[in-house]
Amino acid sequence: MSILETIDLCKYFGGLAAVNQVSLKVESGEIVGLIGPNGAGKTTFINAVAGLNPPSSGRVVFNGQETGGWTPEKMCRAGLSRTFQIPRPFPKMTILENVLTAATFGLRPKGQGNLIQKCLEALDFVQLKQSPELICETLNTVQLKRVDLARALVTKPKMLFLDEMAAGLTDGELAEVVILIQKIRDSGVTILMVEHIMKLIMNVCERLVVLNFGTKIAEGTTREVAANPVVLEAYLGAGHTTAEPAGE
Repeated sequence: MSILETIDLCKYFGGLAAVNQVSLKVESGEIVGLIGPNGAGKTTFINAVAGLNPPSSGRVVFNGQETGGWTPEKMCRAGLSRTFQIPRPFPKMTILENVLTAATFGLRPKGQGNLIQKCLEALDFVQLKQSPELICETLNTVQLKRVDLARALVTKPKMLFLDEMAAGLTDGELAEVVILIQKIRDSGVTILMVEHIMKLIMNVCERLVVLNFGTKIAEGTTREVAANPVVLEAYLGAGHTTAEPAGE
């Protein structure tokens, strides 16, 4: 059963079609990768679906409901949460306070219960080793990404958008993220992930959707897409049809 479907989704900025008639489906329980060169429209697409920048036209159906134009907080309470390329916590607040803010405003009132305990459980789930009482401005980017992920998960989403979770990670940290993403899916959360690190994409995604200049140019299994000459040309330029697309 599809948990998310977009039909001819468009997002315009002035006369520019940053997302141009993108139709896709994500089935419950999948990990789907949304890939493409820089400027392909990947983050704009998830922003449009998640409510940060509402779509200009087209339809969004999430968990059986028409949700195009819903606000981010309404989407969150409906079960769609997301992380960001660049985490932006409240820098003067503690880790726990940041996650608590997400829980307070992202959970339905009847699902709140002991919020402090839920926040600590989310931080434990993402394996953040720092004390919850640390101020967020003291954390590095990798640690902030874990806080951002905990904030998304504490809202108990049915579906999670991950926006470049692996950027800047070492090989060891990348291996940890692979395990963490699989653990999130195994907990019952469907995942759509925007990513440039092809090693991660190939390890965790069952299926890929490829955007270029705002348009969907390919969709299929990871191996099918990695061998698609149209995708290779988008990443590497004309004449490159034998190598896998390179990440950044």
